Amino acid sequence: MDINATFIGQIIAFLILLWFIFKFIVPPFSVAIDARQKKIAEGLSAADRGQKSLDEAKARAEDVIREARDRANQIVDAASKRSNELVEAAKQSALTEGDRLVAAAKQQIELETAKAREALRREVADLAVKSAAKVLGREIDPAKHADILGKLATEI
Repeated sequence: MDINATFIGQIIAFLILLWFIFKFIVPPFSVAIDARQKKIAEGLSAADRGQKSLDEAKARAEDVIREARDRANQIVDAASKRSNELVEAAKQSALTEGDRLVAAAKQQIELETAKAREALRREVADLAVKSAAKVLGREIDPAKHADILGKLATEI
């Protein structure tokens, strides 16, 4: 290969072209590339911050859900306890009312029994007077013999 003026001219033209490219073309591309790299780095950083924020939001949401579940369980437990208390109070009220009704019924029965005994005593006393009158053959005056008839009624 011969080194001649054409070859030297081509080398000089190539060097001028390289100088022109590095002086006027490469810097804008370099600036654009640097800006793009910075934008990409900021995007990645924002994505990392967004992911952290998302993780924190998920953790807060889980905490809120857990607290809501705990509160719901507390409300259910309180409602269950209150319903049990109401059932027990109703049972106690029913038992008290039942006891009162039984006591009133017993008192009524005792009163009716006393009335029936008194009526039976009167009838027995009347029968005794009539029987005695028949046996004696004369009439017995219940007013005159009230003491005797009263004692007879109490004995019966």
